[in-house]
Amino acid sequence: MTYKTTTSKLGRLSVQRLRARRARLVKQLPDVELTLYGSLQTQGRRCGKQGCSCVEGQLHGPYVYLAVRGSQGGRLVYVTAQLVEDVTRRVEVTRRIEAALAEISAINLELLARGELS
Repeated sequence: MTYKTTTSKLGRLSVQRLRARRARLVKQLPDVELTLYGSLQTQGRRCGKQGCSCVEGQLHGPYVYLAVRGSQGGRLVYVTAQLVEDVTRRVEVTRRIEAALAEISAINLELLARGELS
């Protein structure tokens, strides 16, 4: 849902409903300690050994990486097979938190525009 779509839908709600929706979103926020920014990528690799099947296109892997962006550019962090499920869950939790925060912010903006921010 885009910001414009969100704000136009929120504009039709009463102040009471906006506040109730905001409170509901806050209560539904997942544990923020689980937050892990990034996206998962799967890659195959060549080992470089002569005669290996990876030279012919049969890459080793798949290997899973967490792609993260920082102030100095992006990087890939290798994720072991044992941690793939946990990292996947944490990345999804982060997406849910970001979506909830965006909606809470849109509600607060709507309340501010109405002079009802509290």
